[in-house]
Amino acid sequence: MPLLPPSTNAEYRGHPAAPLFLLLAAVLSLVPALIHSFLPDGGAGVIAGLDMDDRQDLVISVFRWQGATQLAFGLALLAVALRYRSLTSLFLVLGMVERGLMALHGWVLSPPASGHHPPQHYGSVAAVVLGGLFLVLSLRPRPSPEPHSR
Repeated sequence: MPLLPPSTNAEYRGHPAAPLFLLLAAVLSLVPALIHSFLPDGGAGVIAGLDMDDRQDLVISVFRWQGATQLAFGLALLAVALRYRSLTSLFLVLGMVERGLMALHGWVLSPPASGHHPPQHYGSVAAVVLGGLFLVLSLRPRPSPEPHSR
C-alpha cells in the first residue's frame, strides 16, 4: 500500500486560484515553522520581541511546540495544494479557524502587555480575510466548457 492515495485533483471544480492560495499558505506556514523549530530562541526574542527573562527555557519550548504544529499543518496544506485539491475548501476553513483564533487571542483576548505585536498577529488577520475570499472561489463551480456547435 502506498503512503499517499491517488491524487484527487481531477475532482476539484472550484476556481484554480484557491489551491494556489493554499500553496502560498503552506509556504507561509512552513517558513515560521522552521524558524520556531530551529532558530536558537525559536524567534521569541529576535522576531517577536519577547523579553524572556528567567522563563527563557519555557518560552523557547512553547515556540518549538508551535513550530512542530505549524510544520505538520503546512505539510498538509502542501499536500492538498499539490495533490488533493478536492479538499481545498475544507483546508481553507481549517486555516481560517486557526488564524482566526490566533488573531482573536493576539488582538482581543490576550494582547501583549508591551503593546508590541509580532508579525503573526498582522498576518493572521490578513489570512482570515484572504482565506474567506478564496473559500468563496473554491466553492463556486467553474462553468463547464460548452460543446462547439456547427
